[in-house]
Amino acid sequence: MKIIACYSNKGGVGKTASAVNLAHLMAQSGQKVLLCDLDPQGASAFYFRLKPAKKLTEDSFFTDHDKLLKAIKGSDYENLDVLPANMDFRDFDIFLSRLAKGHGALKKTLKSVKKDYDIVLLDCPPTISMLSESVFSCADKVIVPVIPSTLSERTLEQLLDFFTQHKLEKSKILAFFSMVQVSKKLHLDTMQRLGEQHADMLLSTYIPFSSHIERMGVNRAPATDFAKATPAAQHYLDLWRELVTRI
Repeated sequence: MKIIACYSNKGGVGKTASAVNLAHLMAQSGQKVLLCDLDPQGASAFYFRLKPAKKLTEDSFFTDHDKLLKAIKGSDYENLDVLPANMDFRDFDIFLSRLAKGHGALKKTLKSVKKDYDIVLLDCPPTISMLSESVFSCADKVIVPVIPSTLSERTLEQLLDFFTQHKLEKSKILAFFSMVQVSKKLHLDTMQRLGEQHADMLLSTYIPFSSHIERMGVNRAPATDFAKATPAAQHYLDLWRELVTRI
């Protein structure tokens, strides 16, 4: 089983949209996928028309295997299950800080579903926290959407610095450009500069800014389903194909 985290320490960069579309494409390719929503806002589950897992608390998530399994819901798509989040997930950091081996708790929890899934895809909250450290520790790859703009570039550098300071494996990070507007010179210049600086880490596929991706909340479905013939969906497919070669 591979654990892939979709993460950014900056909000509004297309993280959840990427997690949802990639999960859909992974399942379409024949992989048995669990999309685990770790963000208390629960956007991933919302896109799949699923309600929050109200009975799953921060305690039972990490300590009660049976409750965790009961909280997992099937989606409308073959091979794709979802573990919805709820607002109790906002207390994950407090709970983990009280555990003697808090950094390993997430990995232990995810191992409990190892026999059932080929890929666990984590949709992570946009923070650097103890939960984030647990994610970085257990994930095989951390995929990071980056808008080619100043603030998003800055948060990528902060993430790389964090990995260096905490002696984490920077080779786990795979970044890609998100919400790209090729008509903007700033976007093109930033993509070229970062591409030269981080050639080993940056994927060649980018995700364009698209109204079809914005409409995921209206349709409550992946753009790779309801808008599969559009350029945006094709870019996600290309991103998944590139990820396959790296994971």
